[in-house]
Amino acid sequence: MNHTRPALGAALALALALALSACSSDDGGSAAKPTAKASGSHTVDTAMGGVKVKNLPERVVVLNTAGLDSAITLGIRPVGATGPGAGSGTEQPFPSYLPASKTKGITEVGERNNPDLKKIAALKPDLIIGDKAHDGRRYKQLTAIAPTVLTGASDAAWKQNFRVHADALGEKTRARQVAATYKKHAAAVTKAVGGAGAAARTEVNIVRFVAGSDIRILGGRTPAATVLSDVGLGRPAITKQARGGLSYDVGAERIGRADADAIFTSTYGNPGLAQVAEATTSGQWRGIRAVRDSRVYNVNDELWAQGVGYTAAGQILSEVESDLGV
Repeated sequence: MNHTRPALGAALALALALALSACSSDDGGSAAKPTAKASGSHTVDTAMGGVKVKNLPERVVVLNTAGLDSAITLGIRPVGATGPGAGSGTEQPFPSYLPASKTKGITEVGERNNPDLKKIAALKPDLIIGDKAHDGRRYKQLTAIAPTVLTGASDAAWKQNFRVHADALGEKTRARQVAATYKKHAAAVTKAVGGAGAAARTEVNIVRFVAGSDIRILGGRTPAATVLSDVGLGRPAITKQARGGLSYDVGAERIGRADADAIFTSTYGNPGLAQVAEATTSGQWRGIRAVRDSRVYNVNDELWAQGVGYTAAGQILSEVESDLGV
């Protein structure tokens, strides 16, 4: 049995709004403040070396979901951000798990893999945030527009990257508050699923159906998997075989390898091209423990497979608590 939820239910939306209000300005806008501190600058340690930035940048452009999540989490509304691009399965310019009220008014500046440098320059940013894997090759062009802060990969290092973003945005104090709140939330979810012992004995898989590609059993280095780890949930042995710690790929005929006590499933792109029906109507699928026990939960791919940052992680925690809580 598959349990399906809307991308952002009313209760979750309320919880998120309350969480964000604790660390955001009333209007959700820039973090700029009319203080002496705002007129100074400081150096941020980035994947490209030290970068000098304004203490409190006022016009921020973000080139990845991690940067957008960080800014929104810290109560900052960027002036520009890249969109997901073709094939993402969504017509929305920004991730649906982020509150629309917080992304309203942000200018889309091209696709994630192909940002429009002219649109970025036209926004007159005083800070650009991205990552080395995607933006390293255009670093010189970006730095010609504004100081550019690039982090490493958006995987298990997402908390470290958040700290870099917070430093660049002049919000290190607020970032520590966010991290502390998340830690308490994770501890509460551990308690809700029966405590540390019960959590460790519960093997959980994340299975992603991808249009035009193999089915992915997500490994321990994906952001969502690190959230499961923070709760203390167990992971099946197959996840240790994930390539680069990211995914172990199988065809529909080998879906039985996803066996676990509980499974969270998501779909990227057209389900008809993602082997969803082929996999979930097979005998192997019916033999999976989570399927037999009705502990398969269909979740939002933009959140569980594409979401990176504390706002995404907080929502995943809430869903884990709702679905696995005892």
